[in-house]
Amino acid sequence: MPDGRLFIGNRRYSSWSMRGWLAVQLAALDVEVTVIPFTPGGQTAAIAAVSPNRLVPYLEHDGARIWESVSILEYCAEHAPALWPSDPRPRAQARSMVAEMHAGFRELRQAMWMNLGADFAGLGRTLGARADIARIEAMWADARARFGGGPFLFGATFSAADAMFAPVVTRFLTWQPPISADTLAYCQAVRGHDLVARWYADAAAEPAAWQLPDYETPPPA
Repeated sequence: MPDGRLFIGNRRYSSWSMRGWLAVQLAALDVEVTVIPFTPGGQTAAIAAVSPNRLVPYLEHDGARIWESVSILEYCAEHAPALWPSDPRPRAQARSMVAEMHAGFRELRQAMWMNLGADFAGLGRTLGARADIARIEAMWADARARFGGGPFLFGATFSAADAMFAPVVTRFLTWQPPISADTLAYCQAVRGHDLVARWYADAAAEPAAWQLPDYETPPPA
């Protein structure tokens, strides 16, 4: 019997669910994954009925109840410390990047939402979104230059920071904003990771009835 349950939303759309699921998989927690499809027009009642903050992801594991993606990430790192760099300096930078991602980049989120099955190339390029992208590119480049040595943000291993930024990678692939060659190489590395590929495959297998017009309708050019 599994040690708990992880509740997530549509894989096609739910960036926060993706972060929580990646963390759980990286930590090899034995949990049952339950997908609760979003309903149109606001909060999904079935999610509100099970999650303390009425959002996903929500993890129940070994008697613990954990909500908010960043908290799930930290909980998973307690079970798998290698999710963070072992050296204090890159670990501090990784934690700062994760915190900034959790709290910020609202313009990017609004202008270029997550949709793993769409092609919105060339759209969504608002001033705010472009500013957020520039900041993200600068962070990624700095981490890889200072602490890299591999395809991911902090070396050869897909880590907590990569899990937090994986949904940004999906946005860059869906919306195709102008990005540097180094950023594109990082995006390709993340997309090629086994867990990210599995998330994409599971998203593609979701019923068409789960798709929501608000996420499928592109913004004006």
